[in-house]
Amino acid sequence: MLTFVENCFSPRTAAFFDLDKTVIAKSSTLTFSKSFYQGGLINRRAVLRTAYTQFVFLAGGADHDQMERMRAYLSALCKGWNVQQVKDLVAETLHDLIDPIIYDEAATLIEEHHTAGRDVVIVSTSGAEVVEPIGELLGADRVVATRMVVGDDGCFTGEIEYYAYGPTKAEAVRALAESEGYDLSRCYAYSDSATDVPMLESVGYPHAVNPDRALRREALLREWPILVFDRPVRLKQRLPAFSMPPRPALVAAAALGAAAVTAGLVWYANRRRASALTT
Repeated sequence: MLTFVENCFSPRTAAFFDLDKTVIAKSSTLTFSKSFYQGGLINRRAVLRTAYTQFVFLAGGADHDQMERMRAYLSALCKGWNVQQVKDLVAETLHDLIDPIIYDEAATLIEEHHTAGRDVVIVSTSGAEVVEPIGELLGADRVVATRMVVGDDGCFTGEIEYYAYGPTKAEAVRALAESEGYDLSRCYAYSDSATDVPMLESVGYPHAVNPDRALRREALLREWPILVFDRPVRLKQRLPAFSMPPRPALVAAAALGAAAVTAGLVWYANRRRASALTT
């Protein structure tokens, strides 16, 4: 449990969370394949292929080569998709598809970091059109995600503008630290994949969550904490009054923001900060 509340005179800190298999139990992008099929964006064959890819991802994680193949496949698949249609489909099915697969343990950590006065940043290889609304659902302060090139016709061209993967995630974390004043030596990071070692080693408190074999070996070697998240739960079941009013997001260094926090957590955090200032 995180009990330390940041002193108001201390440098700012943040907790950086990978998304897939760290905060949610599946691949965020692949989870929407059925919605994209029903919306006419993909055919039945593509649904079956994404289902198989999801199985491989869940069974043993994805190494660098598998992630590269997945990137190339998804880039080709989404070429010609209308961006607004994708956003609408995600918005329509977000609660039905994502809410039930959020790890209870991850949601608790997010709450504890907010209560301690830390920003929460989702750093995901999935596309911004998917990650942004999930970040809002989770109450994240900022989002770093892959961005696809959008043509003048409002459709994806199939090219990638920014790929949030591997060392690029670490670069985004350092850029945010510089722009937002985070003290990385006091920041936290969580991921399930060895491809995120550069991000994990860039902070003072790295954590391996449901790690793949390569990350488990690295975590044991470096004596990083290993966490097991295995309790997906709907947010409203764990917090019946869960309500997250949106607030403007700050965008920096490849971060696409969509922020929201619960009114209760904001009130509590502000009260603790005010108390610390008075003291």
